[in-house]
Amino acid sequence: MNTTLLKHLTQTGETDIPSPCFILEEARLRRNLELIDAVQQAAGVTIILALKGFSMYSAFPLVREYLSGATASSLNEIKLVNDYMGVQAHTYIPAYQDASFDEVVSRSSHLTFNSWTQWERFKDRTVGKPVSCGIRVNPQYSEVATDMYNPCVPGSRLGATRNQLPDLLPEGLEGIHFHTLCENDSFTLERTLDALESRFGGLLHQAKWVNFGGGHLMTREGYDTNHLIGILTAFREKYKVDVILEPGSAIAWQTGILISTVLDVFNSQGIDVAILDTSFAAHMPDTLEMPYKPRILNSYHEPVAGKPTYRLGGMTCLAGDFMGDYSFDKPLDVGDKIVFDDMIHYTMVKTSTFNGVNLPSIGVWKENKSFQLVKTFGYESFKDRL
Repeated sequence: MNTTLLKHLTQTGETDIPSPCFILEEARLRRNLELIDAVQQAAGVTIILALKGFSMYSAFPLVREYLSGATASSLNEIKLVNDYMGVQAHTYIPAYQDASFDEVVSRSSHLTFNSWTQWERFKDRTVGKPVSCGIRVNPQYSEVATDMYNPCVPGSRLGATRNQLPDLLPEGLEGIHFHTLCENDSFTLERTLDALESRFGGLLHQAKWVNFGGGHLMTREGYDTNHLIGILTAFREKYKVDVILEPGSAIAWQTGILISTVLDVFNSQGIDVAILDTSFAAHMPDTLEMPYKPRILNSYHEPVAGKPTYRLGGMTCLAGDFMGDYSFDKPLDVGDKIVFDDMIHYTMVKTSTFNGVNLPSIGVWKENKSFQLVKTFGYESFKDRL
């Protein structure tokens, strides 16, 4: 985290940063984009933004300095790509709808079908349109441990298995799309490609493009980008295809925080509890879904004997809206700031107004070390969802 921002957050007196608030660090986003761009240039591939992981459109002008496009999984995301990235979308939706399909096609450069039945149903409506169609495949191999995020579990609804596809790609079907990674490394990708090629090698040779989906966490410390570049280059040259990657987490990895404030501190049956002005259930649902315990700046991730220790809870009335215990160097008090680290990717996109809680504000810590408040939310945001 930027030390100037940390000082700004902890300064005494009034601050221009509201609470709760998501804060994107512009310099860190640029650093990630520079690394990602270096990979795509060296490997001769195209890397695009996955809106399902990062949809903060106020940051899209910076993203467009490095990435040529974005992938969307709904008509609303497609419109966001069109309006704020200024390009047609790479689109994949698990099931297209009759009423909106023609608009989806008109707003997309690439269109991936989830199943052979979807392709058969809608293929005639893509004829003569300036869109390149593909199909998502299921290589039946994934190293994702959590079933909720594993698209290759038995009975998965995501992608066609080899027995569901013909030996020849029909006219108009030009691409192969797979997505089986989740914050994985290049060695996992290498093993995944072995499974993909063993099942779909014949179709890969017929394709014009192959979309590797997301989950390539190349901006995480220790990720072997040279190994990734080698894999991508070899695949592209072997099959003579355009290779596309669409990472979600990698774009905004470690680029921002969620700042919150302690509202109450009390003892509950021998356990010290601190209630915050944010919510794990409504504002950080990934922490409960995955689940994982988020990092808090200037705290101990696990309880330390002899140090002030608290069970942190959200402000909704859901009994399970709490996180495990954290220790601090000094006791918490009402008004203290709690700063959750790495809360930009797959967090902002999942927030809700459950229980009528306000959504966190959104801001940017600019490269010139100033804070810009992008958006605040209130009653209208809650009402408009109901």
